[in-house]
Amino acid sequence: MRPWIVLGLCLAAGIAVAASAGHDWATPSELLRAFAGDDSLRSRLLVEWRMPRVLAAALVGALLGLGGAMFQGVFRNPLAEPYLLGSAGGAGLGASVALLVPLALPQSVTLPVLAFAGAWGATLAVLAVARVAGAVDTAGLLLAGVAIAAMLGALRSFLMLALSDETMNLQVVVSWVLGGVQTPTLPGLLVLALLTALCLVLALPLARGLDTLGLGETMAATFGIDVPRFIALAVLIGSIVVAVAVAYGGLVAFVGLASPHIARWLTGPLHRSLLPASALVGAIVVCLADALARSVLPPAEIPLGLVTAIAGAPFFIVLLASRLRS
Repeated sequence: MRPWIVLGLCLAAGIAVAASAGHDWATPSELLRAFAGDDSLRSRLLVEWRMPRVLAAALVGALLGLGGAMFQGVFRNPLAEPYLLGSAGGAGLGASVALLVPLALPQSVTLPVLAFAGAWGATLAVLAVARVAGAVDTAGLLLAGVAIAAMLGALRSFLMLALSDETMNLQVVVSWVLGGVQTPTLPGLLVLALLTALCLVLALPLARGLDTLGLGETMAATFGIDVPRFIALAVLIGSIVVAVAVAYGGLVAFVGLASPHIARWLTGPLHRSLLPASALVGAIVVCLADALARSVLPPAEIPLGLVTAIAGAPFFIVLLASRLRS
């Protein structure tokens, strides 16, 4: 019970700090007045503009943490992270199409839809390549993911060069690729919350299988698990989780790598607890990172992905060094 209390208090504190952070920091008394129903412009901006973004950042972080825990469990590798299987490359390609190609629907609709479609489509392509090659195991999926990601990255670069002109600002595409949570409308926030809950519901039934898979594929098979089918299912659901996160938050690196490790220190390795704990840690991390992105260089805003990369790269180096020593 104690780890959940700690995580809950940290999330509440992270949301409060993120709601205060910005070009003009809000004091605790201003936050209290805003949530008490004060009708001043300052209070309305805090409630209607800043708070939805903070909650969206928390939900994106929860998805990244959940996806990271799933991929580390599937690949039995503590250095695995959600963008291994080309989902980030697919999302980047879909977002580039939405930003560079004039479409009938508004960009606020096409961007998350095409980013989601690209991320999920890339994962399906990885699974198809692995099946054709007869290597639907962790190593085969990783190799297929590297190849698909490289191809999709090249396609995105080609679109940026071929479709840009003096009327098309590539800074918009680059900004999205570097990651960042936009302030959603209330319906958009509700959709993101429902998708996050759905992803958690889809992931939790895999917890026992992920625990068994951690003993090795041979041992998992003796426990009655159809290992290739389970790996494919877990990868597909994990990619759905990551696709939703990327569609709403762009390419935010290292959160999915670090969150499961922090959660594992608090709750242990069993996935029944690790999956929701990783989601909570991811929500805390992205809330605080987004607060830094909005407040370090006012009135400019640093891309969220740069903040997480600067903080996450040393974390990754420490993990890698400790793994090599062991």
